[in-house]
Amino acid sequence: MIVYHGSNMTVDKPKLIRQNRYLDFGYGFYTTTNRIQAVNFAQKVAERRHTGVPTLNIYSVDENEAFTSCNLLRFESPDEKWLDYVAANRQGKYQGEHYDLIYGAVANDDVYRTIALYMTGILTKEQTLSALKIRKLYNQLVFATDKSLQYLHFERRELV
Repeated sequence: MIVYHGSNMTVDKPKLIRQNRYLDFGYGFYTTTNRIQAVNFAQKVAERRHTGVPTLNIYSVDENEAFTSCNLLRFESPDEKWLDYVAANRQGKYQGEHYDLIYGAVANDDVYRTIALYMTGILTKEQTLSALKIRKLYNQLVFATDKSLQYLHFERRELV
């Protein structure tokens, strides 16, 4: 499996760095199998930080080995379980089991607006899930532990 990480710099040795914000799947190194999504993120990061250049970092992962050796949480679709997990992480309230790898849909800026309406009580869970069904959702694979990072192999980077 090839995965991408968009940044404002080359990340040839990924490591876990605590964020000052709450993300979909909590703490971890975020990647995606969608090249376009990673390129867009790289451009946003470079613009937001006013430093570096948009960089697409490309990695390989032996998913058979990684997914069987690591404690994996996999969401096949943005269903109720996914919504509960993302909402709890985005609010900094997740108290459940911790995983090495988490795979599922990403709540990008457009999707996050819908989830924010849910988290503030404007939309019900059913309305939120209905709204998400009509959105084109990309995926993310999060490496949440040092153990999982050993399965992520840097291949190259491209300036985008």
